[in-house]
Amino acid sequence: MTKINTAEINIAETTGRNLWLMKSEPDVYGWDDLVEEGEGTWDGVRNHLAARNLRTMQPGDLAFFYHSNIGIEVVGVIVISEGGLTDPTDPEGKWAAVKVRPVKKLPQTVTLKQIKATPELAEMDLIRLSRLSVGAVRPDEWNLILRMSGAI
Repeated sequence: MTKINTAEINIAETTGRNLWLMKSEPDVYGWDDLVEEGEGTWDGVRNHLAARNLRTMQPGDLAFFYHSNIGIEVVGVIVISEGGLTDPTDPEGKWAAVKVRPVKKLPQTVTLKQIKATPELAEMDLIRLSRLSVGAVRPDEWNLILRMSGAI
């Protein structure tokens, strides 16, 4: 398995990558928890579409780390470091998981309110499928959120 060097990742370069938004409740597992661990397992997802998205993820894909319930905002960028895992919290072995590593904390968070107020983001999975915990992000949406955060 190839180790991903997060220091070499250009978060604005999306060619050849799938892009995602992954939600977590920060009081359960937040950005700072992932940074402290260095690499974490994204597990516990029990929605079929979200699990399908997890199964689709490949090492090198990027995702926004989104704090749900508290903060309700995009806080950072993570990279999928290992895909195709079986969720270790699932005794039946039918749900998916991936490993992720932190890449960059955004200079400014981007709130759900800001995203909803931006017409170009109205078709995001985050808006259309608001209960989905792991959703796809299109390259134009990715770049706009990065610009809104001051990251590019």
